[in-house]
Amino acid sequence: MKLETFKAGTWRQQYQYKSFQPTLVNHVWTWEDPVINTLLEKATKALGELNAFSLIVPDIDLFIEMHVVKEAQTSSRIEGTQTGIDEALMPEEQIRPEKRDDWREVRNYIDAVNESVTELKNFPLSNRLLKHAHEILMRGVRGEHKQPGEFRSSQNWIGGSSLTDAAFIPAHPQDVPDLMGDLEKFWHNEEVAVPHLVRIAISHYQFETIHPFCDGNGRIGRLLIPLYLMSHGLLAKPSLYLSDFFERNRSSYYDALMRVRQSGDLIHWIRFFLKGVEETASKGRDTFQKILALRNEVEPKILGLGKRAPNARQTLNLLYRKPMVMAVDLERELSVKHPTANALIRDFVGLGLLEEVTGARRNRLYVFHRYIDLFFM
Repeated sequence: MKLETFKAGTWRQQYQYKSFQPTLVNHVWTWEDPVINTLLEKATKALGELNAFSLIVPDIDLFIEMHVVKEAQTSSRIEGTQTGIDEALMPEEQIRPEKRDDWREVRNYIDAVNESVTELKNFPLSNRLLKHAHEILMRGVRGEHKQPGEFRSSQNWIGGSSLTDAAFIPAHPQDVPDLMGDLEKFWHNEEVAVPHLVRIAISHYQFETIHPFCDGNGRIGRLLIPLYLMSHGLLAKPSLYLSDFFERNRSSYYDALMRVRQSGDLIHWIRFFLKGVEETASKGRDTFQKILALRNEVEPKILGLGKRAPNARQTLNLLYRKPMVMAVDLERELSVKHPTANALIRDFVGLGLLEEVTGARRNRLYVFHRYIDLFFM
């Protein structure tokens, strides 16, 4: 199918509304637009540079964990969840009761990412994997009764308060299994000569247009992007997340998706998507460079702590994974006594690496601000 002549789908009359039946995507795609080729080259180069860091940076998994937290917080914010990055890093008991529902949604997303990445080591990307991620996402939060882990059996909509004033009504539920089956085949069809970044751009549009779940489609659809790239070897680690780009360009993001549905302008969407990949991968690469610079600055200071240096190194590694800690975290993670944990925290405060943020006399919380700030520059 040629991008320039793409027909997005048809409207089907249901009982009191019309639902949108998208065109199937599992086939060859071609285009004449030279801008796509240029953007594809830039995005592929930036993605390769980002991936190179995941292969050469020692202990990369320490830093990936913070990437995942940022993605969970940002992707959830697009859906209206009001949890700041500092709150996302806090233990539940530190969260105000009225904000715990939002906090749990973010933590569920983190669990969904981590479990999905683990599953990819043994199984290919599939609808089964996305369903499992959705089940985790919905555990114990708003939407937990909306068929978690299953494709919807009722009609949903986007925008508006009901089907009568909706901005967009996706496919009828009875068509969802076939549409998602076609999409899954597209992910793995080796007879289709389509570059992977174009393929996942089309896949993200198609997923969001099908809207296969009752709730959580935006977050699962954005999670699909790094999972696809990992499953096809473009990323060794889950280090690319487009939610930040989509959130900063929210109107353009939604407009580009709707433009495809309304006028078939898939070229505009793919251009937008590829720009997002290039920008996000370049920022991710720069973040890794800054992390390495910080690490090279900090580690000599740690070595200067003498006999406490081994425990201090373990503390630093913990802070890369969890840059907001209490003394009890060090006791548990390092298997040290309370006085030792407090001494380590005092050392890190003295080195300017930790800052106490609660002002409390007990259960004090300390933050590695210099590290967190690297992810938001």
